[in-house]
Amino acid sequence: MQHFFLETNQFLVYSKAIMKLSGYTIFDNTPFKITLTNDRVQSISEVKSADCNTWIAPALVDIQVNGFAGFDLNVATVTAADVCAMVRTLWRVGTGSLCPTIVTASYEDTHNSLSAIVNACKEDKTVNHSILGIHLEGPYISEVDGPRGAHPKAHVRDPNWDEFQQWQDIAEGMICIVTLAPEKAGAIPFIEKLVANGIVVALGHTNASAEDIRAAIGAGATLSTHLGNGAHAVIRRHPNYIWEQLAADELHASLIVDGHHLPPAVVKSMMRAKTLDKCILISDATALASMPPGDYQFAGQPVELTSDRCVRLAGTEYLAGSAIELARGVENSVKFAGISLAEAVSFATLQPARLLGVEKDIFNIGENNHLNLILFEWNDATCEINLIATILKGQMVYQRD
Repeated sequence: MQHFFLETNQFLVYSKAIMKLSGYTIFDNTPFKITLTNDRVQSISEVKSADCNTWIAPALVDIQVNGFAGFDLNVATVTAADVCAMVRTLWRVGTGSLCPTIVTASYEDTHNSLSAIVNACKEDKTVNHSILGIHLEGPYISEVDGPRGAHPKAHVRDPNWDEFQQWQDIAEGMICIVTLAPEKAGAIPFIEKLVANGIVVALGHTNASAEDIRAAIGAGATLSTHLGNGAHAVIRRHPNYIWEQLAADELHASLIVDGHHLPPAVVKSMMRAKTLDKCILISDATALASMPPGDYQFAGQPVELTSDRCVRLAGTEYLAGSAIELARGVENSVKFAGISLAEAVSFATLQPARLLGVEKDIFNIGENNHLNLILFEWNDATCEINLIATILKGQMVYQRD
């Protein structure tokens, strides 16, 4: 196999399959060899040379995933089995850690989605390891067309602490990110309570003024959700809610770099403005990711998936999530912004991990049972990732044929 060091030996007595993988660590270019027995890491050690074109990186971390490969977290019928299947499918494209994302819906539907995620974590230990927490995107967002995006207007409402606490109880404390609009009635004290309870507050789907945004930051908000999207098609030149968030040093910015949500020049400008330490890549993937083009439903609304992987509310110009995996965002970031592969990978690994305070769990060379890695080849000419393997908690959960 080209550029891939692989050894497999069968011992008749012990029937153990021995595999050796090697590559260079993405952030410091150090060669390592990984030895696995029956797909479990037995050792990882630094070597003089890996003699291959393989990179070793943390498994990708996606803090905004609504669905994937036909599995939708936001339908009334979602089950724990659906959640497990979605997470396992994501391993095959390099996403090892994620925040399943629930969008604006009725109380009952939100309850059901939360329960499905919690039960999935109870049923499968590796799925539980992959799920870092739950991202609640809405329902406390703007009701205005444009900022509301694809969220159903009928279920948009003002922040309600009692309602949120009920959801957090159902989630057994797993809600770790809440995206809201800071101009909503009661939003600022609501943000203060969320932050006091260790929850990351993100501003998104908002029609906020500069004063609203500064008040939210003062209350503890630290993230802009898919900055530049969930916005009016046409807005005032300046000031506006995009510039205000872009200029706020306190806010990280999550970006959907699929080639549709943000033009390449905007991606490059935003990454430069926010700096490399404040950018986070997300997929914002829906169930349509990896599905064929056609007409579908998302959050109870008709959407269309085009041949170039763009998801829109049917008959409109408004986008409704993405149809890519996070690895494509890494590729596009290199192409659009001219940054290095290592910098793009950090946007999809270290930066989201730091935001959630789980950085120490993401890339821990030396502790076999805690390794969360991907190995991949990189085509510098085409800016393409070719995934070889995904390892989670020391167990290889995906290997390229």
